[in-house]
Amino acid sequence: MTTQDQVETRAAGAGAGHLAAYSTLLSAVFGATDKFSTPALAWRYRDNPAGQVVGTDAWNGAQLCAHYATCPTAARIDGHPMRGLVSLNTATHPDFQGRGLFVRLAEQTYSAAAEAGYDFVVGVANANSTPGFVRRLGFQLVAPLAAGWLPHLPRRRLDSDLQFEGDWTEPSLTWRLANPGAAYRVAPCGEWLATWSKTHVPFVDCVALIRPLEGHMPAPSRPLAASLFIGLDPRLQLGRNGFIALPERARPSPLHLIYRPLSPRSPKSLDKGAVAFSFLDFDPY
Repeated sequence: MTTQDQVETRAAGAGAGHLAAYSTLLSAVFGATDKFSTPALAWRYRDNPAGQVVGTDAWNGAQLCAHYATCPTAARIDGHPMRGLVSLNTATHPDFQGRGLFVRLAEQTYSAAAEAGYDFVVGVANANSTPGFVRRLGFQLVAPLAAGWLPHLPRRRLDSDLQFEGDWTEPSLTWRLANPGAAYRVAPCGEWLATWSKTHVPFVDCVALIRPLEGHMPAPSRPLAASLFIGLDPRLQLGRNGFIALPERARPSPLHLIYRPLSPRSPKSLDKGAVAFSFLDFDPY
C-alpha cells in the first residue's frame, strides 16, 4: 500500500464491493456494456480457474480513481507449462488523469505478480496504448495480429515448433465459454477444435482454432455466419485457406500483441513466427 498526492494504491480484489466499483469506473470511462457488468467482471476476475485477478487500484478516500487488472492464464512456452497473466482492463477517472497512475499501477502489479510466481504478461494493445506499454513498461511489441475472413476453415494442423501457445484444458475452456457477456458455439473441425463467438457485426462470428481437448464438451454447434479470424498461428497456413485480410480502413485500430517476461523461466522475447494466439487468449468477445 502506498500513498501519493492523497491517492492510495491497494491490490485489486474480487469481492462484491470491488466488482461494483470496477463496473462503475469502467462503464463511466468506456461506456456501459455487458463486458463491464458486475456478473461479467465476477466471471473474469473471481471465477477464472487459473486464479483470481491480479491488479492494483488507486483510491482517493472512498472514490476509485484508477484501476489496472491482469488475469491469470496458462500457456506453454518452449514446450514448458507457464503461469502467466493477460493484461486486460485499465481505466483512470477523468479527474485523476495526467498523474502517471497507469504506469504506477502497472509496475506495482507486475512486481506483485513476479513475487507470486507468475512468469509473463501478454496483452493486446491498440495504437494509442502500445507506445506506453513498450516505452514506459518494457514490453516487446511482438507483432500486429492478423485480422480477416477465413472462408475455408483448415481441417489439418501444420506441424510447427511453437514457442508460445495457450494451454487450454476442458475446465479452462468450459469457464471461457461461460462468459455471461458473450455467446459461443463449439464444434470439431478435422484436427482442430473450433470455437466461434458472436461479434457486434450481424452474421459475422470470430473463430479460434485450438488443439482438441479431452473431456466433456458442449454438443457440436456450427454457426451460419462468416468466420472472422483475429490472431496469429503458423499452423493455420492462412494464405492457403483463402484468408482475406481486413483493409486497414475497416479496422478501428491496429491490434498489437505485446509481451513482458516476469521470471527467468520465460524468454526475453517471443518469435512472432512461432506464436499461436487467438481471441480466446485475450478478451475481445
